[in-house]
Amino acid sequence: MSLDASKVEVAVTGAVYLAPLGTTGPTDSEIALNAAFKAVGYISEDGITETPEEDTTEIRAWQNGDIVRRVLSSHEIQYQFTMIETNEVTLEAYYGNYDAGDVVVTGEQLPRQALVIETIDDGKIRRRFAPVAQVVERGEVQLTNDEATGFEVTFTCYPDTNGGKVYIFAPADVGSGS
Repeated sequence: MSLDASKVEVAVTGAVYLAPLGTTGPTDSEIALNAAFKAVGYISEDGITETPEEDTTEIRAWQNGDIVRRVLSSHEIQYQFTMIETNEVTLEAYYGNYDAGDVVVTGEQLPRQALVIETIDDGKIRRRFAPVAQVVERGEVQLTNDEATGFEVTFTCYPDTNGGKVYIFAPADVGSGS
């Protein structure tokens, strides 16, 4: 195996976009996003955390109790980040009920929507597309005089009609599309 430092990716910058459920999503990292995708704006310096979670069931042999197989019993993938720009996309994502600058907190379940995460490094953009994503956890909103107001969210990605939860596309030159 040879080592290749040019293949070390760093998410130096990027963007997060949301669109209504059913919006036609990207099929690569090059073509411009559908206009229905709107940027959430600044993300906190902690960036974005991708968390795959899997549970397995152990199959043990009767004869000696050895584990002879593991079967995947559940799988999910989540993205967590804190939006620090307060705008209509951020407020809609966090509260789910935004209308011309006003928010009504209702406690209703937040809607499913399409999610795109773009990371940029060394002139290359990589896209992650979740056709069906939903905010399933929200962090506290701190209102202080020495920090940006942050809206921490965790999205769970559900399978689309093809069974895909997230599509991760090969990097492309930044200037080619987005």
